[in-house]
Amino acid sequence: MSEISRGSIQVKGFANPEMDFQLIRQLGATSYRAASVGECLNIANKINDGGPEDWVREFERLAEWQKKDGLERLILNHIVSGREQLFKACNSFRAAEYYSPCSSAHHRALGLSSAACFSTAVGTMDVHFESHVIAYKNIEIPVYFISPANDGLKRKTLLIVSGFDGTLEEEFLMRGLAGIERNYNVIHFAGPGQMDVFRGYPDTFFEPDFEQVVRKVIDHFESRQEVDMDKLALLGVSIGGYFATRAACYEPRIKALVANSPILDVHAYLASFVGMDPAQMPDADDFTIAQLADIPVTEFPVELKARSEELMFRYGRHSFKKTFEYLHEFTVGVAITNINCPCLALIGASEGGEPRKQYEQFVNQTQADCYEFSDFVGAGTHCQVGNVPFANAIMYDWLDNL
Repeated sequence: MSEISRGSIQVKGFANPEMDFQLIRQLGATSYRAASVGECLNIANKINDGGPEDWVREFERLAEWQKKDGLERLILNHIVSGREQLFKACNSFRAAEYYSPCSSAHHRALGLSSAACFSTAVGTMDVHFESHVIAYKNIEIPVYFISPANDGLKRKTLLIVSGFDGTLEEEFLMRGLAGIERNYNVIHFAGPGQMDVFRGYPDTFFEPDFEQVVRKVIDHFESRQEVDMDKLALLGVSIGGYFATRAACYEPRIKALVANSPILDVHAYLASFVGMDPAQMPDADDFTIAQLADIPVTEFPVELKARSEELMFRYGRHSFKKTFEYLHEFTVGVAITNINCPCLALIGASEGGEPRKQYEQFVNQTQADCYEFSDFVGAGTHCQVGNVPFANAIMYDWLDNL
């Protein structure tokens, strides 16, 4: 009798918590057709647990195939099929970009490929899409303006900024598209050090006074007749919860703030991942990016090395201790009392003690509306990556009622 099987793909994640979260993040993108369950799980079965090089190789291989297949379908005028493949390619390149060494040209090439796939795909949609660059200090910051139609109608507008490793493209697929479906304009943007800027300016790094970036973006779009300045909202995702909250303290043109989740003190937030304050570590215990390679993997796993290198690089401090010393500047402080617009605070129930502490402080100080997502609805993780449509329902329904 012939052998029979239900298939070789198995539903299994990773013992490494960060890699498992990144897998859930990718699976969550299936809600808006930016990934497929089968492709994600097949890759998970091929990656060594905690092996960032495997992750990059497999997601890049998938992205290249999705890109090739999508472009071929567009050439044959299969517009919807080609678009869907290119959006998946965009997100697969982003996944590969996440674990690729950020000091490498390969890292930037992956990001640029992600953006290129996105631009081609979104250009086939029945929406109005504009790609802008705005001069900021000695660089240019990328901005996408996307509207349901190029009809000149004034609409509610949501500014969306991601955090440490999110991108303009991912945020549109995960949150901006939901706004378009609800007749909002969405404006995606990034500042120094963020992935989209880092692709073109690898010498840039995160800066604490993010209100300066937001001011430039609002200045750029304030005169657009499509933008209802009385209904201008700002969403910050992940570390973007700090960027957005900080901006709302100083920018009165923001008429509503959504912090997902609220971060008032980036130093305390990131130190909670380490379990101690690296800014207080003895100099003898400090290490630089160059020294990471010499630390035995038994003391410092490969996956953790990859994230630590990116942390130091993206904050522009090539020593672990100096990075956390710099993080003390990333605080909202007493300026939070300046916020007088309606606020919504979002958090996953499983995000941990420090995020909850800052969430509760934000709610108390701003009198914000709030919503805690449970594991029951599949959204208890950071940024609700397991059930983004439900998180969007909570956020956009709140905005609709303002």
